Amino acid sequence: MLVESRLPSKWGEYVMVAFGEEGDRYPHVVLHRNLEKLKPGRVPLRIHSECMTGDVFASRRCDCGSQLVAALDHFKQNGGLLIYLRQEGRGIGLVEKLRAYNLQDEGLDTFEANVARGHAEDAREYDAAVAILRQLGVESVGLLTNNPHKVKALENAGVEVDRIAVAVGAHQDNAAYLKAKADIAGHWL
Repeated sequence: MLVESRLPSKWGEYVMVAFGEEGDRYPHVVLHRNLEKLKPGRVPLRIHSECMTGDVFASRRCDCGSQLVAALDHFKQNGGLLIYLRQEGRGIGLVEKLRAYNLQDEGLDTFEANVARGHAEDAREYDAAVAILRQLGVESVGLLTNNPHKVKALENAGVEVDRIAVAVGAHQDNAAYLKAKADIAGHWL
């Protein structure tokens, strides 16, 4: 843990914590609300990989920003914990993600585009999230996700997981993206 600070937001008051090594310019970030009251039971949790295009600019190419907002709305009512992992573009970085977007515009799906750029379909890892949960003393979570790989990563690390679906809906701009996530990566819709 590098530092923590109070963060008032439109979703209520949070504690924001930066995790990483001293000197990290882009550490992983945690937001938590009522964590100490929640810890004896299942802590509502969203593990969210950075998506500048969706989270900041509300891109309609994906469902990332919508899932983040849904999680924060959930936490406003129930308290909870957001682990924001700095692994943009499924772990390939912003520049490569934008290059992959161009390939998607030529007809490749999101996974094919990453592979065509010389990357894994999905290079994200969840070891940092597990380490953060351990440091915070969280052993049981209600994980807000549609990604079975996140569930498996936590369960393999000994975290007790109940999955909470995150329904944000498809539209013309993200329908092919969501279909590829379901068909190729097994995501729940």
